[in-house]
Amino acid sequence: MAKPFTLGVEEEFQIIDPETRELTSLITQLIEAHTPLDEITLQPELHQSVVEVATGICEDIQEVRRDVVKNRKTAAAIAARVGMRIGAASTHPFSRWEDQKISDKSRYLQLVEDMQDVARGNLIFGMHVHVGIEDREEAIAVHNQARYFLPHLLALSSSSPFFNGRLTGLQSTRTLLFKRLPRTGIPERFRSYGEFEAFVATLVKTGCIDDGRRIWWDLRPHAVYSTLEFRVCDLPTLVDDVVAIAALVQALVAKLTWLHRHNMSFSMHPRPMIDENKWRAARYGVHGKLIDWGKKEAVDFSQLAEEFLEFVDDVVDDLGSRKELEGIGRIIERGTSADRQIKVFEETGDLKAVVDQILAETMVGVD
Repeated sequence: MAKPFTLGVEEEFQIIDPETRELTSLITQLIEAHTPLDEITLQPELHQSVVEVATGICEDIQEVRRDVVKNRKTAAAIAARVGMRIGAASTHPFSRWEDQKISDKSRYLQLVEDMQDVARGNLIFGMHVHVGIEDREEAIAVHNQARYFLPHLLALSSSSPFFNGRLTGLQSTRTLLFKRLPRTGIPERFRSYGEFEAFVATLVKTGCIDDGRRIWWDLRPHAVYSTLEFRVCDLPTLVDDVVAIAALVQALVAKLTWLHRHNMSFSMHPRPMIDENKWRAARYGVHGKLIDWGKKEAVDFSQLAEEFLEFVDDVVDDLGSRKELEGIGRIIERGTSADRQIKVFEETGDLKAVVDQILAETMVGVD
């Protein structure tokens, strides 16, 4: 029998020309260069300059690290066969969306037909973390409570301070770009899994979507797998940060499940309150303040992150992730990928140097 709270992590990488440092629409060439010996599946996305890889179903966070390292190493090797490299960050510093080719899969062509430039301009890269919960009613109860922590996860993962050659002033530009699409952002609360199913069925019946995978909220019960899928995060550049955030997500789900099973719950705030904190996380990352709605005051993110770790502390040893969660403190101390990208640009004034920094950090702990 599988352990509870299994994990899966999806990463969407940039395909980058190491000479020009620009995005290249070469996903087809990467897939053609793939062999069965690579033990990895390369998935296309909307733009041909994106390649997605995923871990297997991991029983613990140590297995997540092994799979993430293997995936990055293998994807980098395949990219090298066609003269390319992979980069882990949620926007490219200067490549323009107008220059990117759209994948020729029918679902993506239909998406562009439906949404036009809103889809074409959605040149972003993310990380999704799945946590296994077999009981659907339990999953929706945890979903309702976990919404509060989505801004915290966004701040910790922020890696997209540039877009179209501009320093945007945001730590997560990806968040604001993705917001333009329908069925995104902080989800509503649902009184039961049946209510959620009825909502999805209505969207399908009325032609809004073809299936539940077209709901792109920051957190959703997955349409196929028995998981809660956390979609709020930027893609961290460092493997250590990916692992630390995945461990925090798993610990959060485990703690909220424990509360639910003991007839307790975390406060469930209205969506506008969570949205306010999400904006602050996208704007300032780990250096800002989020609103403590119980105290009705703004609190330094570093303090809230410490409280977050204290909240999940009593499940961490059972999960075997205490060492990995130490990485959250290191993110607070040294900053996120967004912070380091901005620092390189301030020191050099060169966006290509920022790309070089992304490429180098992507392979730290992998080569």
